[in-house]
This record gives sequence, structure tokens and C-alpha cells, in this order.
Amino acid sequence: MLASVFTKTTRDRWKGMLIAVVTLALLLLMAMAVYRDIDLSIYLELPEVFLEIMGIPDGADAASLAIGVLYGFYGALTLAALAVSMGSASVAGEERDGTIGLLLGNPRSRTHVLVAKAGSMLLLVGLGALALWGAAPLVAGILDVSITGMQVGAYVLHMFVNAIFYGFLAMAIGAWTGRRGLASGFTAGLMALGFVAVGVFPVIEGWENVAKAFPWNYFDNGQPIVNGIQWGDLGILAGSAAVLAVVALVGVNRRDLRGQNVGVTLLDRLRENPLTQKAVDRLAGATRVSRIWIKTASEHQGLLIITAYLMFFVMGLLMGPLYGLMDQTLLSYTDQFPEELWAFVGAGGGSMSTAEGFYEAETYGLMVPISVIVVTAVIGSRALAGEEQNRTMGLLLANPIKRSRVVLEKFLAMVVYALAVGFATFAGVWLGSLAGGLGIDPLNIAAASVLGTLVGLVFGSLSLALSAATGRVRVAVFGTVGAALAFHLVNSFASLNDNLAAWAKVSPFAYYLNTHPLKTGMDWGNAAVLAGLSAVLVGSAVVLFQRRDLRQTG
Repeated sequence: MLASVFTKTTRDRWKGMLIAVVTLALLLLMAMAVYRDIDLSIYLELPEVFLEIMGIPDGADAASLAIGVLYGFYGALTLAALAVSMGSASVAGEERDGTIGLLLGNPRSRTHVLVAKAGSMLLLVGLGALALWGAAPLVAGILDVSITGMQVGAYVLHMFVNAIFYGFLAMAIGAWTGRRGLASGFTAGLMALGFVAVGVFPVIEGWENVAKAFPWNYFDNGQPIVNGIQWGDLGILAGSAAVLAVVALVGVNRRDLRGQNVGVTLLDRLRENPLTQKAVDRLAGATRVSRIWIKTASEHQGLLIITAYLMFFVMGLLMGPLYGLMDQTLLSYTDQFPEELWAFVGAGGGSMSTAEGFYEAETYGLMVPISVIVVTAVIGSRALAGEEQNRTMGLLLANPIKRSRVVLEKFLAMVVYALAVGFATFAGVWLGSLAGGLGIDPLNIAAASVLGTLVGLVFGSLSLALSAATGRVRVAVFGTVGAALAFHLVNSFASLNDNLAAWAKVSPFAYYLNTHPLKTGMDWGNAAVLAGLSAVLVGSAVVLFQRRDLRQTG
């Protein structure tokens, strides 16, 4: 162990931040290259409420919209996600990995450990924000694009404080519960809910102030990219982050920490119940791990519960009645939205003047792929590399099972969880349609949900292949997330440029919503392409895992 907890944590985490910043800068370059030929007049004819929501400043070149798109959504979520990862791992991650005892066995107090990890998080997120601040004018200069009227520095400062808030929230939950999955899952759900609420509630009469209940409102509410630093909003986020830091310190010092992962799984609870004990014992098999996929599924049950609840209730059931409350006159203006805006939400050529278009933009465009990818990428990245990292792969393979079976059963657990998220989405949207009297065809809802599940499985299979090839959890996670982000933007923006349109077809997202399944139903050709991509990647994972020498050290 290094002499300083701060130094060790920073050393372990800096590569992820560097990869994220470089990826965002390159994607900004691509997006701005596409946007620089767009005529701004079509935007300025939109209602003021939409201009405020999108953050379009007076006198700005249309290409500068790329900064709003990349930083306002992808940049803010990426910084916040990295902060959440660091915050949730600060205490709960050490407990899960069984290393908290070794860490505290050194002459370091609990307070010292938590403060050092918080300091590392602040440093890395701060450096990431500074890099993004510098990337914007650099990219604009390379492409000879004006970003007049864009307060990039103010925007990045808001991004930094916003990320730190969510990082400390995850840290506080992890410090009090010792559950990394709960800390990261709850915080990510709150972020997603806030992002949707801030975008939807302003167009519902009487609901404008409801958005103030969500922390995301104080990141972008005052349009810092247009109006500069909003000290009041910034103070609320920073003050809340400070309070959460104190809460985390109290929690870690008051609770008995777990020296190893002794969590009770869903199977354990079912075994304790006399009514279900016999059935579960038969399903789970003997102690020689005859059902690897069940064990894998049990390890990620918290993530599934949070994700499925978010997609069923918030992004499905709740959206139906909300649509009926919206100002239909304002929604009719979305028919005039340029294709570039619909490309941003992954729903090219859409319209929110219909219920199908609304759900496609708000639920299926980004949230469904993100939710399924999060679940499948976590399972895929930890399926093989996680076993090596935890030094349990040797115990697993000591049983009379082939390596190929390990990979396939891990993939089976991934499929089960992806289907569960897809079904939760289908059920939520169907019930939301019924509750709002929207009349969306349930077969079309099923088609969109299946395609969303399949596109998520493609990237989950990629994470499994990377896990098999490298034995490194972080390589699998960052590789999968980076690929998903890049392919989404290729699909979104390449099709807007005649010279790049052919490249859009290399993206798995090109076979998802481009045929508008909520309106037209299932495109079986697209479904076959996505299923085929998953099969190829899983086959690659089997071959790569069989040929690689496995690591038995962390």
C-alpha cells in the first residue's frame, strides 16, 4: 500500500478521468464539425420556453450548440457518474472487496481515510472540469467556429459542483450502509429523474416550481452557459455537498464496518423461508456452483431493482398522465424542430405532438438504452474480470465446469436482467398509456422495448468480451461506456452530413429507433442485426477467455 491514501486513490482513478475527458473532447470535435453548417434561424423561431430549455444564447453561432449538447448532457452526466463511482467506492467499495480491514490496519483513522478519498475525488473531478473548459475554445479554434455568447467557464464550474454534489451523496449513502450498489444506484436514479423532471415540468402549467425539488435543477436552471455563474444555485449545490460530506463522516465513524462481503442475497432470504426453501434449493443446485447464472444474478439484485423501478414508474407509468397535463400548443411546435435536435435525443425525425413521439423522445430515445447498458455492462465487466479481481476465479474453475460454460452462464444472467428491465419499461409505458388515455398500441410498445433491450445487450456483450480479453474491470467498463457514447453520436450526427451518412449504419443504435417502432411496430431485420451482434461478441468472449492465462492476484 502506498504511504498516502490520497495518492493511492488518485493513482487508481486518474486513468478513467483522462479517458473520459479525451473522449468528450473528440466527440465535441465531431459534433461541432456537423453543427457548424446549420442555419440558426430555424432555432430562433421556436417559442422562448424551448430556447431557455435548450440554452441557445443570443448571437451564438449554431455550431456552438455542440457545446450545449455535449457538455449539458454527456459532459455533466459523465463527470457526475465518475464522482458517484468514486464516492460510492470510498467506503462501501472497500468493504465489498474485503480490503477495509487492511486499510484501517495501518495507522490511519476512519476520518483520515474518508477525507483522503474525498480529496482525491475533488482533485480528479476538478482537473476533468478544467480540461473540458480548455477543450471548448481549442476545438472551436480548430474548426474556426464562433462561440460568442457562450459562458463556457461558468457552465463547467456548474458541472463541477453538480458532480461533486452527487459524489458526496453516494459517499454518504455508502458510509452509512456499506452498500456500494445502493449508493451508486440510488444516486444515479436521482440524477436521471432530475434530468427528466427539469426538462418536462417547465412545459406543464403550474408545475414549473416542482422542478426545484430536484438537485439537477440547480445545475442548469439559471442557464449559466448563457447568463454566467448563478451564485444562488451554485451555493445550494455546494452547501448541500458540504452537508453530505459531514453526514458521510458521521456515518463511517458510527457504523460497524464489514471486513468482507457478507451481504445477504435474494436466494439466501428465500432459503430462510420454509415456503420457498425446497424450490430454491432445487433451482440453485448443489454447493459445487451448478447454477452460476443464479449466483451472478443474485450479486446484482440491488442494481436491477433500482433500474427497473425507475423505468417502470418514472419513465413509464408517470409519463402518461404527465403528457396529458402538458400544453399541447407548445408541444405542437416540436413538429418544427430541426432534425439535429431530434438526433440529440436519439429520435431522428420525431415529434412530441403525439404520445408515441413523446415517449420516443423522453423514454426510449436515451433512457431505455442507458438503463439496459448500465445493468448489462456492470454484469459483463464483473462477470469474469471481477472474479479474477476478487481472487475467486480459481475456486470457480476448481469445479468440474468448462470456461465456456462460465462465460455463457454469466451471459445468461445478463440476458435475464436485460429482459427484466425491458419488461419493466414495457409494463410502465403500457400502463402509462392506459392511465393517460393515450391509446398507444401495446404491440408497438413491446417492439420498442425489445429493440431497446437488444441494443443494450450488444454493449453488455461488448463488456463481457473486454472482460474476457483483459481481466480488467475498469477496461471493460470504460471501453463499453466510451463505445456506447461514440456510437450514439455517430448514429445521431453522421446521418446529418451527406459525406458521413454511410458511417451511421456501423452504429448499433442505427437499428434501434430509426424506424420508429412505437408507431410502426417491430422491424425484425433490425432485431436480427442486434441479436447477431450480441452473439458474435459473446462468441468472441468465449474464445478470448479460453485462450488467456488468468490472473489470481488483485
